[in-house]
Amino acid sequence: MTPRVADSVVRAGHAELFVRDLAASRRFYEDILGFVVTEERDGHLFLRGVEERHHHSLVLTESDVPMLGHLAFRVAEDDHLDAIASYFEALGCEVHFVDAGEEPGQGRALRVQDPFGFPLEFYAEMSPAECLLQKYHLHKGAGVRRLDHFNCFVSNLPSCEAMWREGFGFRVTEYVETDEEPRAMKAVWLQRKGNVHDLALMEGQGPRLHHIGFWMDDMGSIIRACDILGGAEMHRHIERGPGRHGISNAFFLYLRDPDGHRIELYTSDYLTVDPDHRPIRWSATDPRRQTLWGHQTPESWWRDGTVVMDWGRRTPVELRGVTDARAAGYIK
Repeated sequence: MTPRVADSVVRAGHAELFVRDLAASRRFYEDILGFVVTEERDGHLFLRGVEERHHHSLVLTESDVPMLGHLAFRVAEDDHLDAIASYFEALGCEVHFVDAGEEPGQGRALRVQDPFGFPLEFYAEMSPAECLLQKYHLHKGAGVRRLDHFNCFVSNLPSCEAMWREGFGFRVTEYVETDEEPRAMKAVWLQRKGNVHDLALMEGQGPRLHHIGFWMDDMGSIIRACDILGGAEMHRHIERGPGRHGISNAFFLYLRDPDGHRIELYTSDYLTVDPDHRPIRWSATDPRRQTLWGHQTPESWWRDGTVVMDWGRRTPVELRGVTDARAAGYIK
């Protein structure tokens, strides 16, 4: 039976961030946030959360230009990679296969610049790594558990959302929409793994990464992360929160790493595994969708994002679309 693209993606798999000072980034991610270093090689640092059972969920690559190297999704079977390649070729995208081991710990993978400018990677196999979830004596810093999701600014939200929903079988859990007719979607949350999202898309200047979300045990673990940052005199890395979202119901904290990449510490959303789960609609004028309670969202959260890499040139992709989420009408 020929694999179907819509059956392929299991979950968000890993991300690569380009950073200017690998030592400074290592202190932030390993000592403060508590990531585990699986491997360091040739200007690359491969990290995982304490719960994770595979080689890495975050790659830090030393570079003169901070940007997103790629977003990766795990697929169920290696044969799915060939079906995904055909899918993107039909969309007019150039695809490239990389051999097992070209990215340390990873099996054969497919790389593509999607129609919206994002550098994507798909893979089925990754080397196992020791899960340290119950080895509490080895936990450092905030003890980040696992990767949860990606959030991106896109210049053409309807088309990008359709690609992930219709092409890859992602399911909508929540969305933001204008009230006036004709109604227009301004943001959408999409999932494959059975919670609120593996991928969120916001209308804005893109392609840009808004943030990478990592799962924490509970609200207390996020408060403890704030204490750790404060004790280390790194409290200025806190951009927003702690607080609770209306969308997703999640308790959150947003941080900016030494290069300005945005990281969310995230917990306490809900399950979406039932096949009759109905998406939740939020009005674009409802302030409770982003902050059920907590401090007012800073302008930087709506405005700033990480530029993304062109696979071929290894330079940032040119931006398109409105300048920020406020201009897009996502907030009033």
